[in-house]
Amino acid sequence: MGHMVSALGHMVSAGGRAAMPFARCFHGQDVVITGHTGFKGSWLALWLSHLGARVHGYALEPPTTPSLFAMARVAEAVDHTTGDVRDRERFLALLQRVRPRFVFHLAAQAIVSLSYSDPVETISTNVMGTTIVLDALREITWPCAAVFVTSDKCYDNVEWPWGYRETDALGGKDVYSGSKAAAELAIRCYWHAFFRAGDHPVRLAVGRAGNVIGGGDWAADRIVVDCVKAWMAGGRVPLRSPAATRPWQHVLEPLSGYLALGRSLLESPDHNGEAFNFGPRAEQTRTVVELLDDLARRWGFSSSAEAYDIVERRPFHEAGLLKLNCDKALLALRWTPTLTYGECIAMTGDWYRGVLRDGADARALTLAQIAQYETAAVARGAGWCLADGGVAA
Repeated sequence: MGHMVSALGHMVSAGGRAAMPFARCFHGQDVVITGHTGFKGSWLALWLSHLGARVHGYALEPPTTPSLFAMARVAEAVDHTTGDVRDRERFLALLQRVRPRFVFHLAAQAIVSLSYSDPVETISTNVMGTTIVLDALREITWPCAAVFVTSDKCYDNVEWPWGYRETDALGGKDVYSGSKAAAELAIRCYWHAFFRAGDHPVRLAVGRAGNVIGGGDWAADRIVVDCVKAWMAGGRVPLRSPAATRPWQHVLEPLSGYLALGRSLLESPDHNGEAFNFGPRAEQTRTVVELLDDLARRWGFSSSAEAYDIVERRPFHEAGLLKLNCDKALLALRWTPTLTYGECIAMTGDWYRGVLRDGADARALTLAQIAQYETAAVARGAGWCLADGGVAA
């Protein structure tokens, strides 16, 4: 896993300490994360803890077994509260006790297949859960920046080949997509009704991103998860749509965008009430079979035949690929993706191999990859790093 760090060298600040983007913004601050027991939430909780924030998590029990939350012992790094985001009084009590400077709302039913088997729960969690969080924020009397994380599925996918912009129409032809679009409508109407006026201390914005990969994901119907489970059991992965393409993105990429957005809200009202896309570069889009070939090499297979079987070649409707235009994040937040496709695959494969085969400590490896990502971003002059001004005093 250390190839990227060793290639770049250790970037240090003038004071001789490792550069930590966002450190000045989040160090010593109280931060509430809803959904911190999930995959993205666990990575975000550990990153903020690494930055010196006091992290307070509010979520149901982990949605999978195993989970990154348990494997990386995230509960040891946060003030952990078990609760449902639809429980307004319980969530409001947490806000009043903590008085956070930042809120990151990630709690959601995030699996598309589950939205078909339990559509009511999906809509209730994603729409009413978001509404309850918004309503609790109305009671806040101190300065607070709130980032609501939705999905690229909130867009009305009319299957055009170019990237969707933040001003494009919202919609959804399936329950999951519709629930994300409806959540965004709730955010929009609450902002106009209660937060738009300059006298409310809460500033809020929306972060939209697509599916991500990375170490510690155990969710259902994910190709990387299916691979790891099959390979650990000594089997091969059955492939039915090897030519399907996806914009593969490491989990740390959108998380850096959410952190940059939170910092921007705290510093200025310029982007209060706005939405931002956080997606990968165009070159990140690869076929499923290319992804498996690369992961198999990281796992240690000598040939692809050992890793998977192509059992069917279903035609793939290329126009159905939903892409994001991230120009707004570049212009307003100076945010761009940091990792190449190869680095994204390497970090993902090395995490699973390190933890599951080599016995690495999941929490230590996760934190090491966060530091590795920061090092790469600083070395490459990522604008969201430079805006922070360096290491906290």
